[in-house]
Amino acid sequence: MTDRRAEFRALHHSGRPLLLPNAWDHASAAVLAARGHPAIGTTSLGVAASAGLPDGAAATAAETLALARRLAQLPVLVSVDIEAGFSDDPAVVAGYVAELAGLGVVGINLEDGCPDGTLAEPECTADKVAAVKAAVPDLFVNARTDAWWLGVADPLPEALARARAYRAAGADGIFVPGTVDLAALRMLTERLDAPVNALYQPGGPGLTELGRVGVARVSTGSLLFRAALGAAVAAADAVRAGRPTVPAGLPSYAEVQHLVPVGD
Repeated sequence: MTDRRAEFRALHHSGRPLLLPNAWDHASAAVLAARGHPAIGTTSLGVAASAGLPDGAAATAAETLALARRLAQLPVLVSVDIEAGFSDDPAVVAGYVAELAGLGVVGINLEDGCPDGTLAEPECTADKVAAVKAAVPDLFVNARTDAWWLGVADPLPEALARARAYRAAGADGIFVPGTVDLAALRMLTERLDAPVNALYQPGGPGLTELGRVGVARVSTGSLLFRAALGAAVAAADAVRAGRPTVPAGLPSYAEVQHLVPVGD
């Protein structure tokens, strides 16, 4: 297991950004692995919405653990989005992450956004990071600050201060969703001694541009899940409207069936 975690860590230092696509169930993870992605993350929105639960409300601890158990069967490195840890108690968060690690998970995302749309006190998130690292020292902890996501008036200094606190607590990487401003990202990568993770945004800079300013990891977040929902609706609408075609390139029944492991 240590070798797999070291492999995941090394992907953040390859000289080009690691594209981490985010899955929401076994099939989406399996097809991404089959396309050659060495690592995948999970999307908390996709996991929550698939279960009929709200995202970011600490409601999907059981669903997230069950998904991690299923993804452990796949030949791919898995990092799991655990929102804010599903608890305010650092010891409970650490215990939960230890369960994930026991399943083979190599990394987690841990955020500082609260369900009420505010940011948690940085000491609270830092304490969770420290507890997780004490429980599973070689697990890659990607600490996410929602300074941009939640509309802080001056997000850059807030994000820097929080990132430094999380890094001091043991975080291995820093995630700053909500900005693709290259100048801001460059400042973060230059001032933080940890890999910086950006969230891909359609119409924003691509992997090459993000890599030029030092971004080490690019996540797709909920994009793939939302794209899948959109494609499903478009196909249903096409059938209802009597249009003769649906989107090209759909996997066949046999291809999807092949993604599911067959028991002995």
